[in-house]
Amino acid sequence: MKSSIALTLLFALCTMMGPLGIDTYLPSFHAIAQEFAVGPAAVQQTLSAYVLAMAITMLFYGTLSDTFGRQRVLLFAATGFAITSCVAAFAQSLEALVTIRFVQGMTAGAGMVVVRAMVQDRFQGADAQRMMSMVMFCFGLAPALAPILGGWLQTHGGWRAAFFFLSGFGVLLALLCWRALPETLPPPKRVPLKLRVIAGNYLTAVRHRQFRWMVVGLALMAGANSVYISAAAEFILNVLHLEETSFGWLFIPLIGGSMLGSALSGSLAKRIPQRVQKAIGYSCLLAGCASNVLYNVWTDAPVVPWAVLPITCYTLGISLLMPILSLQVMGLFPQMRGLASSLQGFAQMGVFAIMAGAVVPHLFHSGLALALGQALAVGCGALIWWWASRHTPATAAAPMGPLPSDPSQKK
Repeated sequence: MKSSIALTLLFALCTMMGPLGIDTYLPSFHAIAQEFAVGPAAVQQTLSAYVLAMAITMLFYGTLSDTFGRQRVLLFAATGFAITSCVAAFAQSLEALVTIRFVQGMTAGAGMVVVRAMVQDRFQGADAQRMMSMVMFCFGLAPALAPILGGWLQTHGGWRAAFFFLSGFGVLLALLCWRALPETLPPPKRVPLKLRVIAGNYLTAVRHRQFRWMVVGLALMAGANSVYISAAAEFILNVLHLEETSFGWLFIPLIGGSMLGSALSGSLAKRIPQRVQKAIGYSCLLAGCASNVLYNVWTDAPVVPWAVLPITCYTLGISLLMPILSLQVMGLFPQMRGLASSLQGFAQMGVFAIMAGAVVPHLFHSGLALALGQALAVGCGALIWWWASRHTPATAAAPMGPLPSDPSQKK
């Protein structure tokens, strides 16, 4: 596919695997709980298992794509996603569903990791920022529409219908990867699969203090979004007292802010300095979190649209920041972009998994608790990023593969 628009859409579809597996079945949480006679916290584990598996496998997909090529890895992942989604539709117990969801999550982690590396393969500088912004803009349609579609599927076909839909999406994506996705990493540029060298490269990256803390800070700022995504069922049905078909009240404003931020980031890439765009992004991020907390302090009965507008402001801010900060993190290891993207994805999905499985079940009964949880994650992440970006990193261990030396060694 030579058209940049077609390539953008295909990249976006690849990144949709993970979010679709999260958002499409959220309206079915109560139905799953009723069928298997369990509480909402138990059903929450079907989400945390999926996200945890995504986080773990994200550690490896980037490196595998550095060795075997980007297109081949995405084709494998899309095929696995289609198969496991179909199997999940036939689960006969919650334990079986949690297990299948874990395996499904193992296939869903490839999309964003490999696409980030593919963008870096083909584009540089402002062009890379603009392409990432366009991908994120198109990608934002999936989380916005998936819960609405999931509510319709739940109403007319039950919770299993959502997994049949995911299986169909996986089949379509596998066909597109096979027939239309271009390979951006030619064989001469691939890294041989030498486990000792790969392990040494991972160790080198993890020991790089600036890289390590930047990844953690970015993961916390972006992972704050998971508070409302993973608590969507309880937030919509029990906090806002809406119906199963009303998930659009949360996800359309939430994703609308993300899409607007991505569109602005792409259009501003060559028009204003990055520091100005970052200042705007941080301002939106902090204003959204502060107004969210203040609104929930002010009222005991949050209602739409006021309960979701601050979330829109937050997603606008993080979308303005993500293309710049992600490229800045991967720029520390320009010769191993897949590995850097893997570690970045692992950290972000690891935060999501911890939030979904261990933190959100203690917050989702209260609008104020959810707002405070989001604000705390954003505040900690912003402080860690600020500290990491202003301190000279410690000298990293010598890389075993073709990784660059720590920037501090040049001073």
